[in-house]
Amino acid sequence: MSFSSDIKEELSKSNTLADKTQVKAELIGYLFTNNTNMVKDKVLRYSTESEYNINRFSKLLSNLKINHQITIEGNTFVITLKAKELPFELTIQELEENEESKKSMIRGAFLGSGSINNPQNGYHLEIGFLDEKIRDEIKNILEKDFNIQAKKINVQTKKAIYIKDGEEISKLLALMGANRGLLKFEDIRVQKDMRGKINRLVNCESANLNKTINASIEQIEAIQKLQRENKFNMLDDNLKEIATIRLENPNMPLAELGKKLKNPIGKSGVNYRLKKIIDIAFEK
Repeated sequence: MSFSSDIKEELSKSNTLADKTQVKAELIGYLFTNNTNMVKDKVLRYSTESEYNINRFSKLLSNLKINHQITIEGNTFVITLKAKELPFELTIQELEENEESKKSMIRGAFLGSGSINNPQNGYHLEIGFLDEKIRDEIKNILEKDFNIQAKKINVQTKKAIYIKDGEEISKLLALMGANRGLLKFEDIRVQKDMRGKINRLVNCESANLNKTINASIEQIEAIQKLQRENKFNMLDDNLKEIATIRLENPNMPLAELGKKLKNPIGKSGVNYRLKKIIDIAFEK
C-alpha cells in the first residue's frame, strides 16, 4: 500500500465513534471535500477508491442513523444519501466550539479527499474542498487554532490546501491522531535530514580538498618555473627551504609543511612564503 493509504487505514480505525459530537464533526469534514457533490433531487454523492474511506464514512452515517446506500462503480465506491437526511447544515458553524470537534472535522476532511506523498520522495500533503469559502475557513482554523501553516491552490478547477514543510505535516498528522504514521514519517524525515547533512559535509570536504590540491599545483608550478629559469637559487633561504619541502610533499597540508621546517612556523606563515614564491615566479 501507499504511505497515504497507510495513514487513511490508521485514521479509519480512530476510536471516536462513541462520541456523537465527534462523529458529526468528522462527517462534516467528509462532506466538505471535493469528493462530495449534489446530484439530482438533492441527493448527496460521495465517491472514493479507498475502501477505508468508504467504510469509515458508512460507520459515521450509521452512527447518526442516516440512511444511505453503497454501490460500486468500477474501482470506485459510492455512497449516496438524501440531503434532507442530514440532521445538520453543512457549515463550519455547525461544529462545537472546541478543539476536539475541529480536529475530528479535519480528520474527516483528510479521509474524505486528502493525500500525502511517501516522505522518501518529498513532502506534500493536500486536501481538496467543495469551494473556496470552506477551504479558506479550514485553512484559517489550522493556522489560528493549531498553528499549522498551509497554502492555498488557486486554480478554477481545484479548491485545495497543501503543505510541503515536513514539520507542518508532522503537526497535522499528530493533530488527526495518526500516531503510527507520524512515527514512520518522522523516522524517514530524520534519516533524510542525516543523509543531507552527510552529503553537505562530504561536498564541503571535497571542495576543501580540491582547493588544497589546486593551490599545491600552482605552488609546484611556480617552484619548477624558477628552477627552469635558473632563478631558484636567487630565493632567500626561508623560501628555498619551504619550496624544497613542498616539492617533496606535494599533497601535504600547509600546517604539516610548517612543522617540517628547521624553525617550524604555522599555516599562515607557510602560506605567506608560498604566495611570495608564486609572486616572484610569475612576477605578480
